[in-house]
Amino acid sequence: MTLDLTGGPEFAAPAPEKTRWTRQYADDAVTFGCPARTSERAPRVWSGRGLGLPEAELAGFAAQLRRVMKDDAYWIARAACGDRHAGEAAVWSSGRYDDEDGFVYFAGPCTHGHPWPGYRPARAFTITLPHVRGLRIRVAAYLAA
Repeated sequence: MTLDLTGGPEFAAPAPEKTRWTRQYADDAVTFGCPARTSERAPRVWSGRGLGLPEAELAGFAAQLRRVMKDDAYWIARAACGDRHAGEAAVWSSGRYDDEDGFVYFAGPCTHGHPWPGYRPARAFTITLPHVRGLRIRVAAYLAA
């Protein structure tokens, strides 16, 4: 029999989890940040045309979209928006998987503030609040398929 002289059982403290997503609201938009990503796995944005996310990140991003829709800022922006179709899924395309890079692409109103053509890695990207619902529908449909 061994006697423990250290004063009790030892417990390993879990390592702090890196923040996967951040959200910041301004005016009628939400900016998603992704600080823990390498540029190879960072979201890809073609400003004004679409968003690409690693397929493995879609479930976590869907949870972020759900959280945005629970926020008062979303509902205030939605009520103030003059376009009653802004929250519809038709604003976004269905998800398209690219087996070369493992990303899923959604064409739609996403911006990152740079005029570059083509999909580029982005540490942050912005979606107007009324369009969040449509993207959430498209992401959920992709995940359910």
